[in-house]
Amino acid sequence: MHRATTRPTAGGSRARTVMGLGALALVVRPAYIATEYVAAAATTGGYSFVADSVSRLGEVGCSAAYCSPRHEVMNGSFVGFGLLLAGGALLLARPLGTWATGLLVVSGLSSVATGLAPLDQDAALHAAAATPLFVAQPLALLVLSARVREDRPRLARVLRATGVVTAAAAVGFVLSGEDGVAAGALERLALWPVLFGVAAVAWPHRPRPATRAGAA
Repeated sequence: MHRATTRPTAGGSRARTVMGLGALALVVRPAYIATEYVAAAATTGGYSFVADSVSRLGEVGCSAAYCSPRHEVMNGSFVGFGLLLAGGALLLARPLGTWATGLLVVSGLSSVATGLAPLDQDAALHAAAATPLFVAQPLALLVLSARVREDRPRLARVLRATGVVTAAAAVGFVLSGEDGVAAGALERLALWPVLFGVAAVAWPHRPRPATRAGAA
């Protein structure tokens, strides 16, 4: 006698596919860090990951003192990875929850706007575009911490700690300004950990090969 098997409904399969795509978009986002190194490798005049802000890599203009020939790579990265964040969050909205989804969408759109407003073209516009990112991302980590607390308590603790650290780093970066002695280090401490924290939340929902139920 064959054991009866329950097959997923078309609606359930589509929902899993949608969430899988959203998770994939968030899981690949740590690759953003590589684009900073690609852009920085081509700069002339000296660039420091500790002292110089990320936005300097996106400066369009060149001078004898400093030039970032790969500014298009950096600005395109702000836009592309921002779209991945906003789109991935929307597709994964069910497990993320309304508040976290909204905060991540705001963060993603802020990243996109930052890439479209290079620092040396309009500093005030660039700052206005980037500010929501530094506010919304730490809040999103804290909300996600509460969201996964029961099912993934260890991750919840890590997300809570990361949210506090990235918030403190964001405040430090804003207070020190673009020309602060450790501006680059503070900005990266505010941004990079979020990439991995959000990816860790999305990881269980990533696309996986379907398994067939065997017959007894």
